[in-house]
Amino acid sequence: MQGVIKVYDPTTQLGVVVRDTDLSEHELAPGALDGSIFRMLRQGQRVVFDLDERGLATAICIGAEVDMGTPGFPTDDPQLALEDRTTNPGGSGPPS
Repeated sequence: MQGVIKVYDPTTQLGVVVRDTDLSEHELAPGALDGSIFRMLRQGQRVVFDLDERGLATAICIGAEVDMGTPGFPTDDPQLALEDRTTNPGGSGPPS
């Protein structure tokens, strides 16, 4: 899943991520950054994450728009560009 960090406290490692698809808010699971090279998150940072059985965000990964294949975002990767044209023929904005 993709989303944006709404709030994050580096001291307690508590935070909230907002999912892109439905704008639902999910608290970060304890250890959500374990195994990552990152120890900090900032408000507004785009992330990729999973949800556990309790609905908590886990396995936080940091990525850029092009890395996450955001529809309509230009890319140098021909495969991502092909997938974008397939799912979003207009090339920008939401699929019609």
